[in-house]
Amino acid sequence: MSDHDSEANRFSARAARYARVGANVGGVAARIAGTRLFGLDGRTASNAEALAKALGGLKGPIMKVAQLVATIPDVVPPEYAAELQKLQSQAPPMGAAFVKRRMLAELGPQWRERFAEFDLKPAAAASLGQVHRATTLEGVPLACKLQYPDMESAVEADISQLDILFALHRRMDPVIDTTEIAKEIGARVREELDYIREAKHIALYHEILADTPEVRVPRLEASLSTRRLLSMHWLEGSPILSHKSDGQEARDRISTAMFKAWWRPFSHHGVIHGDPHLGNYTVFSEGDTPAGINLLDYGCIRIFPPSFVGGVVDLYRGLLEGDAARVVHAYETWGFRGLTKDLVDTLNIWARFIYGPLLEDRTRRIAEDVSPAEYGRKQAFQVHQALKQRGPVTVPREFVFMDRAAIGLGGVFLHLDAELNFHRLFEAEIEGFSTGGIATTQGKALARAKLIASSV
Repeated sequence: MSDHDSEANRFSARAARYARVGANVGGVAARIAGTRLFGLDGRTASNAEALAKALGGLKGPIMKVAQLVATIPDVVPPEYAAELQKLQSQAPPMGAAFVKRRMLAELGPQWRERFAEFDLKPAAAASLGQVHRATTLEGVPLACKLQYPDMESAVEADISQLDILFALHRRMDPVIDTTEIAKEIGARVREELDYIREAKHIALYHEILADTPEVRVPRLEASLSTRRLLSMHWLEGSPILSHKSDGQEARDRISTAMFKAWWRPFSHHGVIHGDPHLGNYTVFSEGDTPAGINLLDYGCIRIFPPSFVGGVVDLYRGLLEGDAARVVHAYETWGFRGLTKDLVDTLNIWARFIYGPLLEDRTRRIAEDVSPAEYGRKQAFQVHQALKQRGPVTVPREFVFMDRAAIGLGGVFLHLDAELNFHRLFEAEIEGFSTGGIATTQGKALARAKLIASSV
């Protein structure tokens, strides 16, 4: 790649994006503010629908941001979350001529000669890019993720508009300070643009999950990868939801693999896969039997300080043993300040919900009589109502993707109607845990992958 990057956050592209996003979001903001002036609270279904419609016409990064917001419990009111969750993040696919220009920009004029086959029609599309099937000259099947043009400019413009969404929330209900949440979302979405970093994430996960055969990580084809093109070996698999009618044993096997794919990197290396979208996983089979999962996307990875992971284990042990001091210590480790007994009791509503399945030494479902889309929302609402009386509270930014991923993981277990002993699975992952131990293993793994921890 040349030193001159013609797409690096171009002002002209950013300015055009500001105009489009600002007009759409600003119009809805004015409408909501107007309803408030007339004594209404602005939280009507029609306003929520109008916001979703405005964002839905934009496609691209703002869609990803909106979906992130919708999946973090209680950042926006439930009726807004419900509408934002309906949004589809796919941008219109790039046509063949456009794809050729993009590939030429990434690999040079002879790019086609570097593949035995390259399908110009995308196999999948997402908010920041699209995936093409290809084959190496040696015959290895590939998944080539190609970023849409001017995404850096679009992301910067869209993140600036994120403040409007959060400002609406703070005006309607100022109990939870969303400033840190906005910073965290911005940092992670910017990281997703950098495919060189994502390639390092893949290397990191190869090491972390080397002894976990139930979870497969694709191999990187480094010679065919750039900052905006990521070529990985294709992993054959079927969609998770196509296994909803499988037998209980098969569904539990897939669910156990999902549990390990999420908790093992976190408990041993302080790393989580922060995007629980079902499209990021497929199921691989051995013979005709589902045997585990393919983990496909590594853009949204969060690396935590070892102390944060220690807080997660402390809170689990504190709740399990009824040790109130250890519970408070865990919250303080995470960055909660000014804790009173009432505030701790309120936070424990959420903690007991997230940790509930891990605390009971029995085979059970993750939750009863809850749809995957509603998982966690009731408890978030309870916490929000309690904080109205006892808050305000600033949510530490590390929580954003931790909570989001935990909720997404629970949603997968609900989809599959899994019946597992979550307590024993978790105990196996934290056996012999120490903050010092995780600091050592994390440091070595990050060094080998040439990574530094996520920006904070």
